[in-house]
Amino acid sequence: MTPTGDFSASGTLKHQGTLPNQPSGSSAPRPSRGAGGCGVGVPGCAPAQPAGASKMATALIVEDHPEQARLVERILALRGYDAIVAEDGETGLLMARRHQPDVVLLDLMLPDVNGFDVCRRLRSDRATMLTPIVMRTALDDRQHRMHGFRVGANAYLTKPYGVEELFDAIAAARAWRESMERQALQGEIHVELDSEITLLKDLNDFLMNVCRATPLSNDQVMQIRQAVMEMAQNAIEWGNQHRTDRLVEITYRVHGDGLEIVIRDQGQGFDRESLPHAAAPDDPFTHLDVRDKLGLRAGGFGMLICQGMVDEMRYNRAGNEVTLLKRYTRSDHPPSGDE
Repeated sequence: MTPTGDFSASGTLKHQGTLPNQPSGSSAPRPSRGAGGCGVGVPGCAPAQPAGASKMATALIVEDHPEQARLVERILALRGYDAIVAEDGETGLLMARRHQPDVVLLDLMLPDVNGFDVCRRLRSDRATMLTPIVMRTALDDRQHRMHGFRVGANAYLTKPYGVEELFDAIAAARAWRESMERQALQGEIHVELDSEITLLKDLNDFLMNVCRATPLSNDQVMQIRQAVMEMAQNAIEWGNQHRTDRLVEITYRVHGDGLEIVIRDQGQGFDRESLPHAAAPDDPFTHLDVRDKLGLRAGGFGMLICQGMVDEMRYNRAGNEVTLLKRYTRSDHPPSGDE
């Protein structure tokens, strides 16, 4: 790849360790639940529209149960929100693009597309990439929470939840968007994190900022996000062995013809000719038994997945650094600011 003459950028994201037992959930504080969970008449639900607001904020509720949707709609109205409802995932995606809501309240169990996939598609579309997303679900296990933040959720609420929990999650999600809109593409980014959920949130922010500075198509954004997420997880899991004293460093370089991302861990590396835990093109399934015996995440075809999502993928000699290259589909140079 050749650097462009009028634009270049680089940066770094560092993650230090994981704490598997770290409490997970929304990034907002978790106040005590109101009596009866999320319902009208709960203390703390007094009408309160932000001072000086010129128009009502819009909330898109993606929910296939009409009674629940109407209940949330009434609660939101108490705080000055104008709510619109989509009863399935595909309709929610269309309405998000059309109405550009201030926040999306996304149920996970939908009749057509599950909420995780809806969230992933919203984050991969330039028109909705910065839309604040609060997931609402009865699925309370750690695996589902992790998956929610992996695909780009800003907050994850488990039903039943208190009214103040809902509004705190919405406030945190909207504050995230304001923060993202203020950020410029920086030359250096150094972040030390202490939980895997925080890593997923910051890695999503990092990738969105980088992708907004390039002419990558929506499909390419989705591919590079998936590839980086997979390889960063591999670096934590296999390279650093979940050790909290080791860093994962992610560096980006924006070139005139494509995007380069380098992921490096502090492990001892590996022999690419001998990987019992990794999928191989001629035998992509044998490694699943190995992963299962070691108690590792299911599937995760790792390198095989990434090879199909980037234009070039190469490791250093030690095997603890991988470089991913994704070329633009059109010949114009990266923009000098946000699109």
